[in-house]
Amino acid sequence: MTLLKVEGLSKDFGGIRAIEDLWFTVEPGAIHSIIGPNGAGKTTLFNLITGLYRPSAGRILFEDAVITGARPHALAARGISRSFQNLQIFHNMTALENVMVGHHLHTRRGLLSVLLRFPSLARADADCRDSAAALMDSVGLGAYLTAAADTLPYGALKRLEIARALACKPKLLMLDEPAAGCNARETAEIEALIRSISAQGVTVVLVEHDMRLVMGISDHILVLDYGRKLAEGTAAEVRENADVVAAYLGAGAATEGA
Repeated sequence: MTLLKVEGLSKDFGGIRAIEDLWFTVEPGAIHSIIGPNGAGKTTLFNLITGLYRPSAGRILFEDAVITGARPHALAARGISRSFQNLQIFHNMTALENVMVGHHLHTRRGLLSVLLRFPSLARADADCRDSAAALMDSVGLGAYLTAAADTLPYGALKRLEIARALACKPKLLMLDEPAAGCNARETAEIEALIRSISAQGVTVVLVEHDMRLVMGISDHILVLDYGRKLAEGTAAEVRENADVVAAYLGAGAATEGA
């Protein structure tokens, strides 16, 4: 079964069409990348799929159910989680508490149990903390459990946001420029993390400008240009596509992943 389907999707902002009649599918268990020049509509597409924007036309299906226009919390409950291009970290919390926030969908807390501090609530809090700590360890942040979030290095913050997204237990993880601003070592850590997430059965869709990362990690690539599909296929197919080279990659970048 196809995990995600986008059918005839369009989005207008006033007189500007940011996404135009877009069709594509995302198969389960693979790493998909969306690339294109600045202003191509990549983040707009992410925002449409994750419910931050409502489309002007078309529809989106997840596991064959129509999710067009569903609210972000409802989509998260269905199994769609994301990170953001600009870090959305709670800097007044510890790193561990940031990840614990991602568990809210899977924590049952009735008003009565909170008021009376039932033992079940204490057990749920302990389970949430243990699960968040295990997630932090899995993304290489075990040394930062009690650290204030605003003291973490930039690359660690990127992985912290991914850990929080994983805490929602997604079937589809959408990463908006996970390596943006990272140095070579941090980018390699992000790449290894994405491969590990995919190996655990989570489908990954990422927007990314680092072509070495994209070409090396992607099972499938969708190329956007002015909100339209320019090309799609494997890394080799996209790298050899003359329209992609002309519009975005450039001759040097096209051979970088060879």
